[in-house]
Amino acid sequence: MTARVPRLVVAAPASGSGKTTVATGLIAALRARGLRVSPHKVGPDYIDPGYHGLAAGRPGRNLDPWLVGEERIAPLFLHGAAGCDVAVVEGVMGLFDGRGDGDFASTAHVARSLAAPIVLVVDAARQSRSVAALVHGFASFEPGVRVGGVVLNRVGSDRHEELCRGALEAAGTPVLGAIRRDDAVVTPSRHLGLIPAAERGAEAVRAVDRLGGLVARSCDLDALLRLAATAPPLPGRPWDPAAQVEPVPGGPVVAMAGGKAFTFSYAEHAELLRAAGADVAVFDPLRDEALPDGAAALVIGGGFPEAHAGELAANTAMRAAVAGFGGPIAAECAGLLYLCEELDGEGMCGRVPGRARMTSRLTLGYRDAVATAESPLTRPGERFHGHEFHRTALTAAADPLFRWADGGGDGYGDGYGDDRITASYLHLHWAGHPEAAQRLVSSSSSSRSPSALR
Repeated sequence: MTARVPRLVVAAPASGSGKTTVATGLIAALRARGLRVSPHKVGPDYIDPGYHGLAAGRPGRNLDPWLVGEERIAPLFLHGAAGCDVAVVEGVMGLFDGRGDGDFASTAHVARSLAAPIVLVVDAARQSRSVAALVHGFASFEPGVRVGGVVLNRVGSDRHEELCRGALEAAGTPVLGAIRRDDAVVTPSRHLGLIPAAERGAEAVRAVDRLGGLVARSCDLDALLRLAATAPPLPGRPWDPAAQVEPVPGGPVVAMAGGKAFTFSYAEHAELLRAAGADVAVFDPLRDEALPDGAAALVIGGGFPEAHAGELAANTAMRAAVAGFGGPIAAECAGLLYLCEELDGEGMCGRVPGRARMTSRLTLGYRDAVATAESPLTRPGERFHGHEFHRTALTAAADPLFRWADGGGDGYGDGYGDDRITASYLHLHWAGHPEAAQRLVSSSSSSRSPSALR
């Protein structure tokens, strides 16, 4: 089985070159033309896909060989791109930057897996003819990686653009766009990067519209579509959540945290839960005073509770509901912080022993984790590939649920687990661990009782 999906990978020599500006603007500009655009992001990042999804009008999806296995990259891509006219894949970091000293899980790795042409976004500030040498190096560095054209970013003037274009065209590299410096399209940031689109509301919609207009004015959309159409048919079948799990009778309600404090979630998590028979209901720990009716399990994913700690603490009704909940709970990063006793001195739910605080140090990286205990999602000795991304620390009073098999991370592991709770800084992508969804739904179905429904 093969599928023909026109596709582009938007990459760059380094972080900060403008990949998100170009990718988000391109998605918005193509959608404004009436095309159905499938948005994707290389790596574990949750924030960029939020902007992609806003631009496309459909979920932004991640493609990460470490989290899901490289054999699932093409199937997950085909799943997300079903029914679309074109797909735009934003890369991560520099084109060849992967896990450790190789290119595994890099943008180049994913581009090869998808046989997709690359548009290289080059920050042209403070250089002119040298951009050609830079692009030549990236285009020739690794066999099997096809740089099909360049978008110049932060171009200063007509003369600057002319010099850069001339050098690249003389070197045989098409220039597909040139974007001028424009402070009006800068997305605000804080301690972990861009502020998520879900927190900015209508402001984010306006920002995405501005990016779409900028790319439409500055780039040759027809040439970009022609390049996307050169991608060959992609063999294989789309990933199917129904093929990963068995439906559990009874349709238990699984409540997933959302709202401004809990914006991090992969679209495939809810899809797997539904395929396993769950009725997925979203609740907002900032605003709602009760859990969804009939909730038999909770999923509290990542986000920025530290930016909303006072408001979360003030919602005492919801904290009491979570504190007294009797069903299984799966919590990641922000969820771990919400379940602990305190966050920066503000009272949280008290389900996980320990207190959390903001730190100046960023903990970031892939983790090869081994579970030490049985919990709703884990069994002792099982191995999980995950990712950490936080500037907080938890002073825990219990042995960690996960130990790092590769010696990475801050210390030797983290997390808390018991018969009702799986909580850790570790972010998992359930497409790579579908047993997580299966176990949560199965345990929620078997544990439904008056205490679990409070």
